[in-house]
Amino acid sequence: MKTNITTLFIALIAFFALGSCSNESNISDLQLNGLCSVDSIVLDNYKGVVDQASRTITVRVPETYDVTNMTVSTLKVSAGAICNFKEGDKLNMLTAQVLSVKNGDVFLDWTINVLRDEAKITSFKINGTYNGVIDEANKTISVYVPNTLDLHSLIPTIGLSTNATVSPSNGIATDFSIPVTFTVTNNTASAIYTVKVTAIGKPTAVFVSLPASMNELNSEELTACKWMLQNIPNSLYASFADIKNGTVDLSECKVIWWHYHKDGGVDGKEAFERSAPEAVNAAVALRDYYNNGGSFLFTRYATNMPAEIGAVANNAAPNNCWGQNEADAEKVSGPWNFFIQGHTSHPLFQNLIMKSGEPNAIYTCDANYRITNSTAQWHIGTDWGGYDNLNKWRTETGAQDLAYGGDGAVVAWEFPATGTKGKILCIGSGCYDWYSVDDVPAFYHNNIAKMTQNAFNYLMNH
Repeated sequence: MKTNITTLFIALIAFFALGSCSNESNISDLQLNGLCSVDSIVLDNYKGVVDQASRTITVRVPETYDVTNMTVSTLKVSAGAICNFKEGDKLNMLTAQVLSVKNGDVFLDWTINVLRDEAKITSFKINGTYNGVIDEANKTISVYVPNTLDLHSLIPTIGLSTNATVSPSNGIATDFSIPVTFTVTNNTASAIYTVKVTAIGKPTAVFVSLPASMNELNSEELTACKWMLQNIPNSLYASFADIKNGTVDLSECKVIWWHYHKDGGVDGKEAFERSAPEAVNAAVALRDYYNNGGSFLFTRYATNMPAEIGAVANNAAPNNCWGQNEADAEKVSGPWNFFIQGHTSHPLFQNLIMKSGEPNAIYTCDANYRITNSTAQWHIGTDWGGYDNLNKWRTETGAQDLAYGGDGAVVAWEFPATGTKGKILCIGSGCYDWYSVDDVPAFYHNNIAKMTQNAFNYLMNH
């Protein structure tokens, strides 16, 4: 009962205290009737589109317009309101700016964005399945489809820049028996792309990987895959499921290439099998292809795959593997390289860009290149790893060494053709890298493409 009496006493005090206040003290001094709208704004000569509901303002400018020093040439807000910008102010619109409007005791923030009138095709797909390879520099798109499709009536699905439109229209059956031009427009911007669809029945080369579609590849793998489709005639992308299920006709295929990247690396045979079960599940079909003369190019962590198809005498995989995440890739201060002493005449290393005075070094990237240093190599030495010297490694694996790291590790090797079996080239050097997060002018990095072209030429003509 003591608690109830105390509560009642407090309530009575509060009641009498409120009753003693004058009516004047209940009148608020806050001014809450002011409006804080933005009626119009112009940056340079470009008028902003005001969205009252989302409190955003979008200013559209030409695709290459300099937005780093735009003038607020017109700014009109609600009567009586003030704001943090005024006419004549200079704004750097590389990032969004916040316009704060205050009227009395009411204030609202408005977000100003500058949107370039970009007219690009960002993705292109035929019949919802076959992905186009976009060459933005030349405004061309290449699509490779099975020869069972009627090229006279294919349906394109086209991804576009924000606010852009395209003609002929997206999703309309189109005759692709000859190249077709698509015109993209977006306010002040326009671009014309030429699309060529090529029907392939039996590919000569296949880029294989884990996803069902090449568009699902990570940046490293996708860069390599696009290079192949653009540079190796009669080539296709296929998933390991396609290989396993026989969806792709390999009867005329000379080379299958798998370039496998995984952030953080794949260290050891068991880790590989856990990370790439699709590849392991396709091993029987790949072994049949190999035993019947088909050749492989395995790069980065795909160098684990020879053991899965019976190509390694002791069924082993690279014993020294690591890698970084693409988003945190290391920026190199100067070119990186590996060494080819004793193998300078091998077809893999011909016609590359060499550094003067270093005939045994292959440089593959340039200063400021962002590299994950993803490595799958064979450690050689008596300290650990099981291979005391190169002769022991050659005898136990059946492979031939082609290139070395600075500590003598084997970073490129091959399994020669024997009997009816094809050849296998493996490149596990961390220097073999296709994609840099930052765009860096290429010099030595051109060796990656040239070396890969050499690999295809070598494997196709064994």
